[in-house]
This record gives sequence, C-alpha cells and structure tokens, in this order.
Amino acid sequence: MGGGLHGRVLDVLGREIAAGAHPPGSVLRTDEMEQRFGISRSVAREVVRSLASIRLVVGRQRVGIVVRPREDWNAFDPQLIRWLLAADRTAQLKTLAELRTAVEPMAAAAAAQRAADEDAARLVALSERMVATARAGDLDTFMAADVEFHRLVLRASGNEMFAQLHEVVEELLRWRTGHGLMPEHPRPVAVRLHCEIAECIRSGDRARAEGAMRELVAEALEGTLSGLSETARG
Repeated sequence: MGGGLHGRVLDVLGREIAAGAHPPGSVLRTDEMEQRFGISRSVAREVVRSLASIRLVVGRQRVGIVVRPREDWNAFDPQLIRWLLAADRTAQLKTLAELRTAVEPMAAAAAAQRAADEDAARLVALSERMVATARAGDLDTFMAADVEFHRLVLRASGNEMFAQLHEVVEELLRWRTGHGLMPEHPRPVAVRLHCEIAECIRSGDRARAEGAMRELVAEALEGTLSGLSETARG
C-alpha cells in the first residue's frame, strides 16, 4: 500500500468496502471524499484509481464511482486480503485455507519432480533455519524464512500460476505474526513438517511432499483459529 495521505485514505475506504459499509451499487463521490478526508481532488482521484485497480469500484458516466459486486473483486490482491481479514477474520481465513489446500500440496508434489538442485538445497537450508529460530523464539527471522520457504515451493513447482500465488500466502503468513497469532515458539509439528517437505522435495518423494504440505496447511489453520479463540477469551 502506498504511504502518506493517499495510502491512509485508501486503507479506510478499502476496509469500509470490504466490511460492507459501501454495498455493491452504492456510489462514492470524489467531492465527498475531499470534504471527509480533507484531501485534494488529485488525491481523491488517485484513491479511486487504486480502488479501481483492485476492481472494487468502476466509474460510470452520469452516475459516479460505483462499488462493484463482490464477485468482481480481485480476490488475490494482498491489500484486499488484508481488508477482508479485518472485516471477517474467520471467514477469510477459511477461504485462504481452502485455496492453500487446493494449491500448495500440488505445488509441493510438482516441486519434488521439477525443483532444481539449488532450490531443493535452499529449501532444506530454510527449514534448518526455521528449526534454529523456533527454538530461539526469534519470530521475525522465523517468519522471513517461512515466507521464503513457501514462495520457493510455489516457484519450484514449475507452474507459473502457482508461483504467482506467493503474495497471497505471504500476506496470510505476515498477518498471523502481525496479529500475535504465532506462539513465542512455533509449534514443533509445524517446524517438523517444513523439514519433511524440504527433504521430500530434495529426494523426489512426490506423494509424501504432497501429504506433508496438506498436513502443514491444516495445522496452520487450526493453530490460527485456536489463537483467535484464545485472544477472544482473553
């Protein structure tokens, strides 16, 4: 997201649209934006262009800036994912888990067949870093390795469509850590599964790479939902 005034206004309106405060078919007017946020016409227009790029709104002659139906939105845009998580965390988490379950196990299986030797070695190195940082409670370094691990699995699959989903997975991983839903020491089962996936990809074990990734995605959802429940009780 862009910084400054443009970024702040975009974030407010994006969150509002995602939460249903401006339902499909409603009209946003740039003059009202200018007055509400105290911004210039050029900033208001730039905000509208940003919303339109995510397919949240469309300009219509003699009507104005119209909020599009939800099915038209670019559901893979990282900003929109962030806004939807803010609007309804549980529903969006389950949606993302379904996507990951459909894609990442197949990506791991494909990577076991197609990954270059250097990529397989890098996955093993990343999994070893995750072991060390999990023990140390260094969540920032753990998350950075986790993000790179999943990005590399998607890329090493050799499927360019899988590879382009890395931003979706990264947004979710960063969101979990940023909202305190990662324990101080990541769960041993999650660390073990990363190591297993890396070793299976390196050894070419397609079936086990797929199965271990499926277990990992399920564990991540269970852990996140458990963290949300604990937060709500607290």
